[in-house]
Amino acid sequence: MHSIGLYFGSFNPVHIGHLIIANTLLEYSDLDEVWFVVSPQNPFKERGELLADAERLAMVQMSLADNPRLKASDIEFHLPLPSYTIHTLQALGQRHPDTQFSILMGSDNLANFTRWKDWETIIGSHKLYVYPRPGTQSCALASHPHVTMVPVPMLDLSSTHIRAQIAQGKSVQYLVPPQAYHYIQSKQLYQQK
Repeated sequence: MHSIGLYFGSFNPVHIGHLIIANTLLEYSDLDEVWFVVSPQNPFKERGELLADAERLAMVQMSLADNPRLKASDIEFHLPLPSYTIHTLQALGQRHPDTQFSILMGSDNLANFTRWKDWETIIGSHKLYVYPRPGTQSCALASHPHVTMVPVPMLDLSSTHIRAQIAQGKSVQYLVPPQAYHYIQSKQLYQQK
């Protein structure tokens, strides 16, 4: 059975921390591939903060193009909003019945996992690969048999920080993949209006 790790996010924009996490999880797990699931709307985030879906997807696609084990997915663009992980897992399971889907998440998300829609169903039938996040303490779910903690280098880097840097006219050249950097530059994205 094919084993795919789903890495959910706004990727607004995708940055090198995302790529480091995905690559490390490929190396330290039994995953065959990692799919970056570009989310059109996170139930915990305001819609107004997001760049257009197609632009975020394009940056992820071009940033992953040189690694056949990393792929971009727009599955959630075709599902009802807001996006819930349980619905995405059900849709993917129907489309790919011979694939075992796991979820990649930061320890901050694991700490809030019991707030997720149908979280018991998710953790009961899917593995969770959890990487450390700065300032997050361990939680009770860390010892669940379907949870695997993965040693990923901890980078205190966020898309929010990158957007702020761009808005202030500062370079983010080495914080985002080169393809995404050139895309942001050419379209003058995230700049102060």
